[in-house]
Amino acid sequence: MKRIIPMLFMLLFVMQGILPVAYAAEAQEGEASYYADSLDGNKTASGEPYDKDAFTAAHPSLPFGTKVKVTYLKTGQSVEVVINDRGPKAKGYIIDLSAAAARKIGLLEAGHGKVTVAVVNP
Repeated sequence: MKRIIPMLFMLLFVMQGILPVAYAAEAQEGEASYYADSLDGNKTASGEPYDKDAFTAAHPSLPFGTKVKVTYLKTGQSVEVVINDRGPKAKGYIIDLSAAAARKIGLLEAGHGKVTVAVVNP
């Protein structure tokens, strides 16, 4: 019984969004892409307009406002971005970066590549 009560509280916090599930998880590794410039100004799932010059990204499950560190494995370069949209829409991808973020890590030319995504803050 003593072990069940803390687990119930953790489950309650996760369900209420106080403790994001992905925060406790290890860093994700997978394919990243970036938003086309033609989407600049379009509304994101969070309600903010997409800004190709901001350091933002789309992730399928992390809460809006979560800051993550994205490292492009080919170059070893990293960038911190804030999640403000849902996606990526393409199957097999784990994150869509803004054009500015993709440029900073050297992903812009290739268009997509293998990255790690680690939560910096919930």
